[in-house]
Amino acid sequence: MNERIVFMGTPEFAANVLEGLIKHSYNIVGVVTQADKKVGRKQILTPSPVKEIALRYSLPVFTPHKIKEDYEDILKLGPDLIITSAYGQFVPVELIEYPRYKAINTHGSLLPKYRGGAPIQRSIINGDDKTGISIIFMTKGMDQGDILYTRELPIGIEDTNTTLFAKLSDLALEALLEFLPGFFAGNFKRVQQNEEEATFAYNLKKEDEFISFNDDVRKVYDHIRGLLDDPGAYGILKDKQYKFLKVSFEYGEGCEPSLFRGLENDYLRVDCRNGFIKIFKIKPEGKNGMDARSFYNGAGRSLTGERFKENYE
Repeated sequence: MNERIVFMGTPEFAANVLEGLIKHSYNIVGVVTQADKKVGRKQILTPSPVKEIALRYSLPVFTPHKIKEDYEDILKLGPDLIITSAYGQFVPVELIEYPRYKAINTHGSLLPKYRGGAPIQRSIINGDDKTGISIIFMTKGMDQGDILYTRELPIGIEDTNTTLFAKLSDLALEALLEFLPGFFAGNFKRVQQNEEEATFAYNLKKEDEFISFNDDVRKVYDHIRGLLDDPGAYGILKDKQYKFLKVSFEYGEGCEPSLFRGLENDYLRVDCRNGFIKIFKIKPEGKNGMDARSFYNGAGRSLTGERFKENYE
């Protein structure tokens, strides 16, 4: 496998793909990722997961702040193919068109559904029962290129953002390993995306993290788990924020939406329409996460009977 590949990606999702390609003897001649970022309370400058893998295997690393303006050094690598996986910037046409095999992208949805930066979270939040990986030719448009290969994956009732990211990362690697040999041999088909079926999964905003319990219980549950563990989901009770770290749900009758009913068995109960959310682990504002009983024995007991805020402001 002598084709010269430049890999572009940033998060753990992409790091797993990069390391898998390296271990399967693909010729990665350079890695492009986002610049180091300050992380945590101490704001420690931290490399991306992709950069960590690249350095571990002594690969050249490029971290342009604006790749549209800073790509000449990447062209000097003479890539035959560019593979992107959750890179995080729009790649300029000059890079896309340069390699002999052009540039391909692994995207975490069944395109043309969920184009954009948050397809995995949105698929859970919207209550989908399946998702997948699409390998596409890159174009200047966002996730608009011809589809080359797809693999489906069911979404389990207990899947969260974190678990589905891990599953799709493994699937992205499997898909590439199955697809690339035939691709390099010219044995592949390209299918144009149906623009009428396109939907979008734009990056999450702060208001997306807010949870209203004045909705159908399954929708509330899907909303919360679609944000776990990062960036997280929160509700507001008596003007304080509470992050929900581990939840489940149950259908039921006679529920009063947004009502905090306190501790039941080993969970905190919050009513929704047609049922209630079970909170097993919670993080009060300014404190560490704790189990339901610990919270209830502290501040939770006095909050029983209060209602969670229903609208984001």
